Amino acid sequence: MKLLLLISASIIASSVAFAPSPTVGSSLSSSRIYSEPKEEEEGGMDLDLGEMFEMFDAADKGEDFDKAVDKIKGSE
Repeated sequence: MKLLLLISASIIASSVAFAPSPTVGSSLSSSRIYSEPKEEEEGGMDLDLGEMFEMFDAADKGEDFDKAVDKIKGSE
């Protein structure tokens, strides 16, 4: 009888230990609903390997970023 009670208690305890907390699920869904939409990120520059190295060289020389991009993208 004690063995049966011990086994039953251990099964119940293990099933409760791995059950999700009801507060976790409700807080996640409500925070998702009321959160502000994320801002769109700027698109990437889509440079090939050679263009990347040209950008690195321009940065090492201290050139203006916009001028370097115009020079690299203008050479296509």
